[in-house]
Amino acid sequence: MLEIRPNCEHCGKDLPNTSIEAMICSFECTYCKNCALEVFENVCPSCSGNFVQRPIRPSKMIEKYPASSTETFKPKDLEKARLNTEKYRNIAPSKR
Repeated sequence: MLEIRPNCEHCGKDLPNTSIEAMICSFECTYCKNCALEVFENVCPSCSGNFVQRPIRPSKMIEKYPASSTETFKPKDLEKARLNTEKYRNIAPSKR
């Protein structure tokens, strides 16, 4: 089950369960759409995987299975992230 993390790890933007701006990689690194697609160009700076829109947990399930309230704020070194992006952005996610 996804944690549904509450914020962008890079810029700190709030990303509540209902946010359509939340993007995740296969390890559930969580970023806002701007950071995931514009800053990191669809290459996760941690695992080099791609991003997909995070699903929204239905309201009837959020009470039983609440979203995480633990914020993760670990802004990335943009120079290192740029090198990682350059290495992988032209390689299909299935080939990375």
